[in-house]
Amino acid sequence: HNELGKLGEEISVEFLQKNGYDILETNWVFQKAEIDIIAQKEEVIAFVEVKLRTNPLFSMSDLITKSKKDKIIKTAKYYIANNNFTDTIFRFDVAFVHECEINGQLDYEIEYLENAFAPYDI
Repeated sequence: HNELGKLGEEISVEFLQKNGYDILETNWVFQKAEIDIIAQKEEVIAFVEVKLRTNPLFSMSDLITKSKKDKIIKTAKYYIANNNFTDTIFRFDVAFVHECEINGQLDYEIEYLENAFAPYDI
């Protein structure tokens, strides 16, 4: 499970960098809660939750519960409060990494959802 998670995060970091994001943090932890990736592109800071799926039948709501969202938001608030951001937009994204087969080989593709869920009061 942890190795699959790390693979999903590596694929997501590569995707973000190719799309012009700077990676500020990976696996950033506060009070036992973790944000997989914190990335910045221009004035946007994206808090990215990464999910690697081997079973395409799971939906986002199956993978990211309200409790998980609450932990991510709480952790993001702490990160924001302890960094000096000005004129910044904060966003919660999800990177779904899917197993797929390309030319008979196991491969992965990414489905990246900007604003996948809304913060309550950031």
